[in-house]
Amino acid sequence: MAARRRRRLRKRTRRQLQGWGIVATLAVTLWVAGNWATVWPVLVTVLAVVVVGGAGWGLLRAHRLAVGGDRKWRAQEEARARELSMTEVDALSWQDFEHYVADLCRRDGCTKVVVSGKSGDLGADVVGYLADGRKLVVQVKKYAPERSVSSQDMQKFVGTARLEHGADVALFVTTCRAFTKAALGLAVRQDIVALHRDLLGSWVKGAHLETLIPLNGSGGGARRAPA
Repeated sequence: MAARRRRRLRKRTRRQLQGWGIVATLAVTLWVAGNWATVWPVLVTVLAVVVVGGAGWGLLRAHRLAVGGDRKWRAQEEARARELSMTEVDALSWQDFEHYVADLCRRDGCTKVVVSGKSGDLGADVVGYLADGRKLVVQVKKYAPERSVSSQDMQKFVGTARLEHGADVALFVTTCRAFTKAALGLAVRQDIVALHRDLLGSWVKGAHLETLIPLNGSGGGARRAPA
């Protein structure tokens, strides 16, 4: 019974609202008709603003979509180019890869670059000096792309790069795609520059070492002249 009364009340309310809406519409229509000379310039102005605003918004949206699409395409092309270059790197032996990294260092102005080329080097696979005189020590790990550099790998390099080799800039270079969260956190805290596969690909494609140093570690260290 109560539910029926509520339904009747809702129907009556809807009818009342519809009636008031019709009355309001008629009143507005009559008022506009009686004041048309005053109203029509305002309506034309509002319509023009709506049209111009809509066109501007459409152009802006189209521009943003175009820019976003272009950025996405460029990023895909850069990733494809890096991966094509990395395919050649993947074909190298680990010994040739160490020499290849040394050549990249020389290309970017490093001097007195030496490749250890042996086990028991305490993490110093490549040693040299940056153009500003800072000593560079590089740990090179040729891993499969799907692997990750572990925290243990990073700990070993942290323990020797500066204490054993006096590195001003310690660089950990790998062909795999990622460092574990713990390894990367340790690298950042200990100023180790961590270059995973994508950053290595950029280096291979021509990015200068000095631009890569700040990306995954601060690359700090006192400037000093070569011994």
